This record gives sequence, C-alpha cells and structure tokens, in this order.
Amino acid sequence: MRTDTIAAIATALSNSGIGIVRVSGKEAVNIVNQIYRDKNGHKTMSAMESHTIHYGFIVDEKGETVDEVMVSFMKGPKSFTAEDTVEINCHGGVLLLNRILELVIKSGARLAEPGEFTKRAFLNGRIDLSEAEAVMDIIHAQNELALKSSVSQLKGAVSSKIKKLREKIIYEIAFIESALDDPEHISLEEYPNHLKEVLEILLYEVNILLSTADDGKILREGICTVIVGKPNAGKSSFLNLLLGENKAIVTDIAGTTRDVLEEHIRLKGMDLNLIDTAGIRSTEDTVEKIGVEKAREYAEKADLILYVADSSVPLDENDREIIKMIASKKCIVLLNKTDLESVVTEDIIFEAFCEVLENIQEENVKKDDEVQKEDRFRELKVLKVSAKESIGIEEFEKTLQDMFFKGEISFENEVYITNLRHKEALQDTKNALLMVEKSLEDNMPEDFYSIDLMSAYASLGSIIGEEVADDLVEEIFSKFCMGK
Repeated sequence: MRTDTIAAIATALSNSGIGIVRVSGKEAVNIVNQIYRDKNGHKTMSAMESHTIHYGFIVDEKGETVDEVMVSFMKGPKSFTAEDTVEINCHGGVLLLNRILELVIKSGARLAEPGEFTKRAFLNGRIDLSEAEAVMDIIHAQNELALKSSVSQLKGAVSSKIKKLREKIIYEIAFIESALDDPEHISLEEYPNHLKEVLEILLYEVNILLSTADDGKILREGICTVIVGKPNAGKSSFLNLLLGENKAIVTDIAGTTRDVLEEHIRLKGMDLNLIDTAGIRSTEDTVEKIGVEKAREYAEKADLILYVADSSVPLDENDREIIKMIASKKCIVLLNKTDLESVVTEDIIFEAFCEVLENIQEENVKKDDEVQKEDRFRELKVLKVSAKESIGIEEFEKTLQDMFFKGEISFENEVYITNLRHKEALQDTKNALLMVEKSLEDNMPEDFYSIDLMSAYASLGSIIGEEVADDLVEEIFSKFCMGK
C-alpha cells in the first residue's frame, strides 16, 4: 500500500455552486497549510481540531487570493480513508477547481488514481470489499430501491451475513484439524452426523442469498420488459399510457409498429426498461417480417413479457403462436380494450396456455414437469385493462411489485445480492459445500471435509476482501471515479 498524500476533485467537473478538492494522507494538513489563510491572513491548518470546518482563503505562490473557501479537517483514523483528510470547499467553476488542485499538487500531494480514496478506506480496514463496492453502487443507483439496497450493503448487510457464515465454517475446520492433531482427546466418531446438520444449515442460507441474485440484478439494472401481441391489440397504446405521453404511433391500421421502440419508466420505485415490438403475425411484408423477428429475439432475452391481447376479438393462431413463444417466460397477460364488449376472459386465456402446454414437445415432457407448468399457469397474472380509458394501471403496478419482490421491499432484515462477483463467489461456496456433502456420503477421510470447507471459506472471503488477489482489487477500484 502506498502511503503518500493524494488529492483529487471530489465533485463533478462541471460549473456549479460548490466544488470540493479532497486531500488525504499523513501530509494532508501540512500541504493545505501552505496555500490556506484564515480571515486574518494566518496559516492555521496545523492548529485546527479534528472534524471542524473553517472559513478562509486559498492563495497562490505569490500570496494572491485564488478563492474564498471553507476548509474541513478530519484526523485519521476517524475519516473516510482512515487517514488525515482535508476537504477544500470552494466555488464550483471547472477552471477554479483545477487551479486549486494544481496548487495542492505543487505543494506536495500526488494526483489520486481512480477510486484510490475508497481503496485506502478498504486497505486501512475501515470498510470491507463488499462495502467498498456498495459505494460505487450508491453513486450509480438509478432508482430508489437500488439506492436503498446499496445503502443497506454499505452499512454492512452483506458483509455481516458473510462473516457469520465464515464463522460457522471456520469453527468446523478448526475442530477437524484439532481432532486430527490430537485424536486421543478429540473424537470424530459421531462428527459426520453433526457436520451433515451444519451443512444443511449452511446450504440453506447460501441458497437463500443466491435466490436474491435475480431480484438484485433487477434492482440494479431495472426490469427488461418486452411488450408483445398481435397487430392492433393496443401494445403501443399501453406503452403510451405507461409513459404518460404519445411516444409510439397509434392508428387503426394493423402493423403500424415495424421496429423496436425502447423507453425507460419508473413505477413504485422500480425501473422498467420498456421495449415495444412489432405485432406478431404471419405476414409476407418483408419489413414487417424483420420487425416480427426482432420481437421474438427481444422476447427471448426479457425479464418480463407483457402480452397484450385484444379482449374484444377471439384468440386466433397468431395468439397461440405468441403464447407458445412466451410459455416459459415470466409474463403478465393484459386483456386490453375492456371498455368494449369482451369475448376473451381469464378462463379462455388460461385454457389457451394449457392447450399450448399440451402441444409443446409432449413426448419429451415428464409428468412432473407438466404438473409444475400447470401450476405455473394457474398462477398466471391476467389483468383487465383499457389503454384508451386508462383502466388497470394501479393493479398492474401492484402485480409487478408482487411478481418481482413479493410486495413491499424492506432492506432491514433481507439481504439482496446485486453484484455478479458476489453471486459467482456464492455459487463457488455452494459447490464446495456440496463436495463436503458428497464426501460424507462416500465415507471419505476427514481431511477431505477440511479441504472443501476451506475452499468454501475462501470463496466467501473473496466477497468481503479477505481472500482476494491484488489484481482483482485493482480492477474493482479502477472503475471508480477519480475523486472517490
């Protein structure tokens, strides 16, 4: 770890009311003292008490005033980096910020690398790696739920859970090693039964964390939502209703939408990346064919399908083709045009899905799989809406939240895995624990238990930075902005 004093502009490089130049390291006070003067023209940085802020001026080499400032001082280890830290709060002009940073560097500081302030906080033990990554997530949060999740992780929600799992594992490793070293006093005769119970608990808790990874990805990136349906079913009208403006062209002519239209909205704190597609039907029109193929491609990659069906006309072969295409996806069926006389009901939709189920590679589907799919279709979300009359939006919002987050989301007692690196480490942990379970089943020597338990322990340690290579640390912090 480098221990020299670093400096950087900690606010966005754009003209604004206030800007901050941050300085951190053992020489931070002495460096800023060279260019700071209080209202009486005195150098007073060295006399400041920790966690205080002072009014004064930044001066250049000639003693001329550069800017009127407020300077705050935080003595290590009670600072973000756990080092002596000085922040110069000045006016937010780009030229001015760069001028003050230049003076700080000329006085003995080094320009910080991207993420180096947070990296020093990690290396100095103030935060662990998962909390450091949460800092970046907070900066890039695009919605309220993502922000709450990131703050929860910064407060230690993930690291606390991981540390508890590691404590359980290291206890078992220590017991095994002690018994192998001192078999006369520590018996392993009944130990396999005990370890099996511990493994059940560990695997259950790891699986719970892994089960949140998809929700965590959605919290962070938003729900990739693709709107499909026949031409003239009201897809574009429903998109316009969600957006609150007429972004998509709507006419009585079937097949108006030929290409993909992408928009972004926020509902109940969730981000929806909405994709309106061409109406799916058999057609000889070359351009429309391309649009239909694009619709199929986007539907395949979607987190959620909104299948808009015209409730005023009977289902046809095009509807059945759509149902076949989305049968395995998370889906909400929107029975649109309920302001007209309806001929398509929830029961008809359910029957259509079941009919498609029976025809999908029936000879290759096991009975158990049939039951599972049948149960899934019984829970199929079918909503009555009218894009024209703005009916059904509130129920749609509630259904959406129930589908993805089981109602209200709370980060007080629940941990969400939002980081792909964490998910992969947890999967490695699970695999290692399953290897221990296999060794127990095969009556392998106790050494094998210890090896795989240590592997699980190391995988969990990589999440919080206790078992992580230097190059990975460098890669993680290189993605941070310069002043963080």
